[in-house]
Amino acid sequence: MSKRKGNRKIFIICALVLVVLAVLTFWVTRHKQEPDIAVTTEKVARRNLTESVVANGRIYPVLQVHISAEVSGEITEMHVKEGDFVHKGDLLLKIRPDLYVAALNQAKASYQSSLAARTTAAANLEKAEADYNRNVDLYHKRLISEADFIGFKVGREVSMASLQSASNQVDMAMASVASADEALSKTTILAPIDGTVSKLNSQVGERVLGTVQNAGTDIMVISDLSRMEARVDIGEMDIVLLKPGQNAKLEVDSFKDRKFAGIVTDVANSSKDMNSSASAFSSSSSSSGQTATQFQVRIRFQDLEDFRPGMSVGATIETRTRSNVITAPITAVTTRIVKGKAGNATNSIAAASTNPPADISATNVPGKADKKSEPGNKPVEVVFVLDGEKVKAMPVKIGIADENYWEITEGLKEGDEIVTGGFKAISRDLDDGKSVKKNHGPIEKL
Repeated sequence: MSKRKGNRKIFIICALVLVVLAVLTFWVTRHKQEPDIAVTTEKVARRNLTESVVANGRIYPVLQVHISAEVSGEITEMHVKEGDFVHKGDLLLKIRPDLYVAALNQAKASYQSSLAARTTAAANLEKAEADYNRNVDLYHKRLISEADFIGFKVGREVSMASLQSASNQVDMAMASVASADEALSKTTILAPIDGTVSKLNSQVGERVLGTVQNAGTDIMVISDLSRMEARVDIGEMDIVLLKPGQNAKLEVDSFKDRKFAGIVTDVANSSKDMNSSASAFSSSSSSSGQTATQFQVRIRFQDLEDFRPGMSVGATIETRTRSNVITAPITAVTTRIVKGKAGNATNSIAAASTNPPADISATNVPGKADKKSEPGNKPVEVVFVLDGEKVKAMPVKIGIADENYWEITEGLKEGDEIVTGGFKAISRDLDDGKSVKKNHGPIEKL
């Protein structure tokens, strides 16, 4: 009996030991210290910032003329080839003139006929005037009847009208001669400007359509290659920042490792979509979905080089500049959710600037993204400020940015030490009050 009681006592003691060990294990696991997060830091400093807008496009001559024939016909002579330089007034090409020579001869013959008709009408008027004057005295002496006198009077008026009509016919025939002569002269096409034949679309023997009928045939393009410009497309979010006179840096694919200076000369007032018809726009929108709105901006090259029309170009346009402002690296700024009542976001940020709330959470933490849609949760930009061996999530307000730094208008002061890397730590791991350790070696990027 005493042996059974001894076994029971041993069993109870063992059970109590196991329970204590389990509780101890749970407590140690629960209170195990999280490892410090390795980060890199940088002191907040003042800098000069220049904001820029980047766009792509192509190179075009500032001045280029599309040469089209004003009359239709066959090209019989071509005096230039692609790449030739021409001066204003140089002969470019000739169109077969036979039809227009015949039309001019016909117009001249009609003119001569109208001159003869006017001479005849003048002679008839002279005779009618003489008959009328001679019969005026006879009528007053009552030697002829009133009916006969009216006949002579009407005959004179008819002759006067005939002479006026014949004179008008002469004027019309003269205009026809001038028109036919003008059409004949247009069979010879001269260069309208000094420039280079940058594109030649037609050859000897081809028939061309004159501009009187529709648009006419585009025979060639003459470009002034001494003045070139980049035409780039800018989105509607950035177009409001651009204006003529702003500086730009241009990179041409054909001239690697070189940057050319440029000046914005023109900013479009309407989007490129507005230039198309409403029906074309609606049909394209319905078939391919909504497209990005683009505005064309022209940038004049300040440096001369052997550019060719159609070359690809990238432009970096300087829009806004700030001098001696508080800055933070772009990599140091991230987004967090601040909990608070809807409409009270400003107060929440202000409170967090002094005492960052413990419920600031990362927007890109898996499983927490839905907080964006919850009422009263507002995303704010934050920077992690080093405070001893821990970090504070400091809400900030940002201004303009260049390639590397944000302008910080509120939230930081010069000399603050902030976390600048790595990317994973800033975007996911760090939170208000987290322990960190400075790492002077390479930091994990992602």
